[in-house]
Amino acid sequence: MAIGSGLGAQLGISAESTYGTFVAPAKFVEFTKESLVLKKTTAQSAGIAAGRLLPLSSRRVVTQTEGSGTVDMEVTNKAMGLLLQALMGTSVTPVQQVATTAYLQTHTLADTAGKSLTIQKGVPLTTGTVTDKTFLGCKVVSAEFSCEVGQMLTATYEFDAKACDEAQTLATASYPSMSPFHFGQLAVKTGTFGTEAARDGIRKISVKIERPQAVDRFYAGQAGTKKEPISNDQVKITGSIEMDYVDTTLDDLHTSDAATSLVVEFIGPIIASTYTETFRIKLPAIRFDDAPPTVEGFAVVKPTLNFTGLYDGTNQPVIEYMSTDITL
Repeated sequence: MAIGSGLGAQLGISAESTYGTFVAPAKFVEFTKESLVLKKTTAQSAGIAAGRLLPLSSRRVVTQTEGSGTVDMEVTNKAMGLLLQALMGTSVTPVQQVATTAYLQTHTLADTAGKSLTIQKGVPLTTGTVTDKTFLGCKVVSAEFSCEVGQMLTATYEFDAKACDEAQTLATASYPSMSPFHFGQLAVKTGTFGTEAARDGIRKISVKIERPQAVDRFYAGQAGTKKEPISNDQVKITGSIEMDYVDTTLDDLHTSDAATSLVVEFIGPIIASTYTETFRIKLPAIRFDDAPPTVEGFAVVKPTLNFTGLYDGTNQPVIEYMSTDITL
């Protein structure tokens, strides 16, 4: 029997072969907070009947169902592949590095058609019984990665879902030994694509990738559920860099509005040979929107520079993930 609080909760995920069709969880991820919920649209009959003061309970109907919510987690050295694939869109097979136990996943930005997840969460009653809430057809709407001084690398994934199924059997959770990426492993680099140099003075970095989609594809003949969302706008990549004002390199880019490549990488322990646990975001072109440094008192000047990720005409944004995961 599980603990009758959030301590007994679980979250399992699998890639779906067909949008909205259940696949038993293959991976279990550790999370810090989630808000996945069923959303229903109801209609109430309001027919006039002599002397009736209240609408009839039997005349209320559910016309649409869907789901949505977010999941917050630490980014770890294992089990991140399915989420990254659902975010970035490319079908990825981990590539073994020579004959070692290190496997590289290269998630290149692409359309997310056909990339949906089954997410099964277990929610404990106070008795210790864990209830099943299985969300089908989960599409990643956005993801934000953030890390600051003294903290872990964290991610917040936002999902749109086709339905919530409470009739599935709750899978038994199992977790590999995992370690989080953290600030002590962080390097932030800018410059010409492929030869970026590490920047000094960085205190916090965040990158958000948004995948706009038509999530309102409710049609007749679908029993009140939706068709798979379709991309309906260009991808939006934004972020911010908080730093001590140690030099004018990034400030000058803000002034000139020139583009620079940005690499945000976390290098962990060696897996084998020269291959290390790695989480790396590569944005071939960003431009800074604001703000120039301001002096707000006696303290060290700490500008925050907000940026927009753009296409350089050749290279797509990429997330690289090196781990011992043989499969996503």
